[in-house]
Amino acid sequence: MGVITDNLDLWGQTLVGTLLLFFGGGAVALVLGLIVGAMRVSPVPIARAFGTLYVNLIRNTPLTLVFFGFVFALAPLLETRIPPLQLGIAALGIYTATYVAETIRSGINTVPVGQAEAARALGLTFGQVMSLVVLPQAFRSVIPPMMSVFIALLKNTTVAAGFSVVNLGSIRSYMSERGENQMAVILWVMVIFIVLVLVLSWVQRRLEIRWKVAR
Repeated sequence: MGVITDNLDLWGQTLVGTLLLFFGGGAVALVLGLIVGAMRVSPVPIARAFGTLYVNLIRNTPLTLVFFGFVFALAPLLETRIPPLQLGIAALGIYTATYVAETIRSGINTVPVGQAEAARALGLTFGQVMSLVVLPQAFRSVIPPMMSVFIALLKNTTVAAGFSVVNLGSIRSYMSERGENQMAVILWVMVIFIVLVLVLSWVQRRLEIRWKVAR
């Protein structure tokens, strides 16, 4: 326990960094993923093509290369210094959005086509059909896979450690400078991630129970 109690300041900073990356990247991924997921099933060919291109291009690119693109390409292009944390949130959000989009698209495909056709027959626009009829039903079926996406996002936050973002993935190097046992540090990081994943699993179960009752 001395590894924790003797370095509470550092553990607190890195845990906060991980949570900021997770919640910030998750918010970006959810919003962008909803948009791209809707584009993937849009009746407009250009929208479908753009959604398909985005998903195939970003999802098939390693996350590390996405980070490299933001740090060494986007930042110099904008000719401004963007804080590493913001770059990390953007990279994680844009990358994870592809998985969110595909998860939402799979959920949309579970909704009977007749319901969307009936809504369009009533005069609803595509946006109204998606927001009022299709997505509320699709969300119920995508809770488990969506939570798996966010668990993967949580673990992917450690990649940001290689790009000067303070988080649990970078604490080992800081602890080594203080002379702490690096194996003990790694084991504690593993324990913290297990606890965080268990919390997400609990949230998943609560959402499944709540949405099941809502049916």
